[in-house]
Amino acid sequence: MKNPLSKLFNKISTKISGKPDPAATETRHKKHPEIKYVFFITDWKRAETVSAVLKKENVSFHFISQGRGTASSEILNLLGIGAEDKAVITCMEQALLVPVLMKEVQKKLGFNKPGQGIAFSVPLSAINDPIMLTFQDSIYDNEKIAAANAANTGHGGKKMAKEYTHDLIISVVNNGCTDEFMNTARAAGATGGTVLHARGQTNEGIIKRFGISVQDEREIILILCSREKKVPIMQAVSEAHGLNSKASGIVFSLPVDDVLGLGFNFE
Repeated sequence: MKNPLSKLFNKISTKISGKPDPAATETRHKKHPEIKYVFFITDWKRAETVSAVLKKENVSFHFISQGRGTASSEILNLLGIGAEDKAVITCMEQALLVPVLMKEVQKKLGFNKPGQGIAFSVPLSAINDPIMLTFQDSIYDNEKIAAANAANTGHGGKKMAKEYTHDLIISVVNNGCTDEFMNTARAAGATGGTVLHARGQTNEGIIKRFGISVQDEREIILILCSREKKVPIMQAVSEAHGLNSKASGIVFSLPVDDVLGLGFNFE
């Protein structure tokens, strides 16, 4: 006579070694969607309008930061990045839905109207698992939405090879150095930028090694530019406002895509 415990373990073994659960198999084989970080920069008074669109489009979460513009007056009517309060709205979205999202924001703010702002996206190289799962759960439905949008815009759902034509130059400088920094950047080809206020925390070892003085109050300057202007701008601001200057500037860049001046047609 078999031991009752033996029978129990045999049943458990059979259940474990049986056919895999279809739902579990589907989860394991779901492909990882490409995720992008999307920026919308517009007047502060339009922040809630952009936020409402993101909520309507079921974007999981988004952030709103307040900044100020630095563009010269002649650029203001073109891009809407003048010297006034600006809203920097950011969110994460699947790459295939970014054109849909931008198109909806543009519709809400108005077609062909100058001074609405700019939008662009930055590819992400990695993201933590719980966030990725929220995108995986809806990837198939989102692929249908993207395909329908592509058909409506005449793209036929064809995936085009990505060619980066713009870059986002990010600079971190001491408080009060933005105006001089932007004068240098404009002379090198920049049309304007957006400034975010921040508090710096610097390792003492870095300060001793480079002999720099870093203020607690820092300013983050975002400059969107065409790829051919990136190197001249970065070289100019690094030489004039780098680590050994009173600005103690740190300068780096990221490739961006899906660039949209919100006052222009999006196709």
